[in-house]
Amino acid sequence: MEAYPELTLKHYKELRHHIRSGDILLCSGHSTFSTLIQKATGSVWSHVGFILRLDAIDRIMVLESVESIGVRAIPLSNYVRDYNATGVGYPGRILLARHRDVKQENITKLSRQAVDFLGYPYGKEEIIRIAARIGLHSLGFSNQEMNVTPQREFICSEYADACFQSIGVHIDHNPLGFVTPADFARHEKVDLICYIESEIEHAAGERIAESA
Repeated sequence: MEAYPELTLKHYKELRHHIRSGDILLCSGHSTFSTLIQKATGSVWSHVGFILRLDAIDRIMVLESVESIGVRAIPLSNYVRDYNATGVGYPGRILLARHRDVKQENITKLSRQAVDFLGYPYGKEEIIRIAARIGLHSLGFSNQEMNVTPQREFICSEYADACFQSIGVHIDHNPLGFVTPADFARHEKVDLICYIESEIEHAAGERIAESA
């Protein structure tokens, strides 16, 4: 499996005014499904979403599709401080990236597509179906032998890809027809900017400093 890229770690407050609508959020989680995606794709990245700024209400939102809920929008600050109402930040690495072809004049169209998909679910049966697809992919079955076309349900990378396609921004799929978080991270036009420090990382750093 590829290693984490060597990038700086920055606090959310330091980055907040530099984050743009259309920026990509790559995550490395530790859940069973995250581990499955990482092993099947040979990548440390297990999740991808993207950013929409709502400056009128002073919020930076993450648009994403997650296994237990489906397509949703949550504040990026929740990723950093209170992920899924746990009282702590996301339990893994968070990386900010940017696709060079995302133009700010196209953000309204991107926003419409992203919002139109809000609430699209995938439940337990969909998780099994996606896991089977990833398993077949790792065994080398061709895309002619698999149903790789999303219906009204998305894994995270399918959702982000469908939204970006609406503004003519393309992510190369792997040879078997999948698009995964790794495909976003590896794309030649996606620049990896920095890691975003979560409250878990910040607290761990303080404990190390106190014990030194």
